[in-house]
Amino acid sequence: MRDDPVVVALVNRAVDGDKGAWDELVERYAPLIWGIGRRYRLTPADIDDVGQGVWLRLIEHLPTLREPAALPGWIATTTQRECFRLLRAASRVDPVDPAEQRDAVEPAVAEEEVLRHEQRTIVRSAFGQLSQRCQLLLAMITKDPPTPYDEISRQLAMPVGSIGPNRARCLERLRRTPALAGLADDSGTNTGKSTGTRR
Repeated sequence: MRDDPVVVALVNRAVDGDKGAWDELVERYAPLIWGIGRRYRLTPADIDDVGQGVWLRLIEHLPTLREPAALPGWIATTTQRECFRLLRAASRVDPVDPAEQRDAVEPAVAEEEVLRHEQRTIVRSAFGQLSQRCQLLLAMITKDPPTPYDEISRQLAMPVGSIGPNRARCLERLRRTPALAGLADDSGTNTGKSTGTRR
């Protein structure tokens, strides 16, 4: 996922002036910016301001981005800097040396947010491959709070006693989608390597 050829192609097309590619980059990475903004406990309006700053900086830096595949990390790091700048301007944090703040926080948080974003993208893609009925059932069960079984039964015309088995079948289909199966294979490979190292 880190060297996603789709991202590289989008960056190259956006550099060449393709507006559709730019719009797709914004749609793809806006949730990453929102995730980091929420981590800093910013208001939705503040996160919008941070996003505007990130996109403006990307317009300036996109043509000189050395590794297009590194774009998610660049966005995460730039978002953190914009969040910190906004908080400091609003006097909501104690003044500290910005370089020290970046060194202390950014690499770990940026890496974690990029990984979360990539995982969510994979899960959304896998979820979209399910039947509409499975999507509706899983969406109702995973809501916070979950939809009561009697309501699920009414909305989906499904007997209450069959909700559990249907949920299990839908989750199994989700696990077997190519995107999630690929993640499981990667994890299995990594686990095997680390087990071999321990011996």
